[in-house]
Amino acid sequence: YYDFDPARREVAIGYTFLARACWGGAVNGELKRLMVGHAARWADRVWFHVGKGNLRSQRAMEKIGAKVMFEAPRPLNGEMIPFLYYRLDVERRT
Repeated sequence: YYDFDPARREVAIGYTFLARACWGGAVNGELKRLMVGHAARWADRVWFHVGKGNLRSQRAMEKIGAKVMFEAPRPLNGEMIPFLYYRLDVERRT
């Protein structure tokens, strides 16, 4: 989790690393569901920053209902890399 903005009730969820056998399957979906559920305690909106060329992660975002809102560069390892900014609005949990 990063870029938490309590006033706007937004947070970003960063990279998740899973064994190749878990890519694109139930484990990946469950991991994202748990992370989004946890974030929903403090945020109404979750952002995911996905590399423009990372088609596998883009598909994972679509599977959980996140939508591309815009494209913009982000720093990665000292370079500015094009990223897609996915947004997922979540129900508030108490």
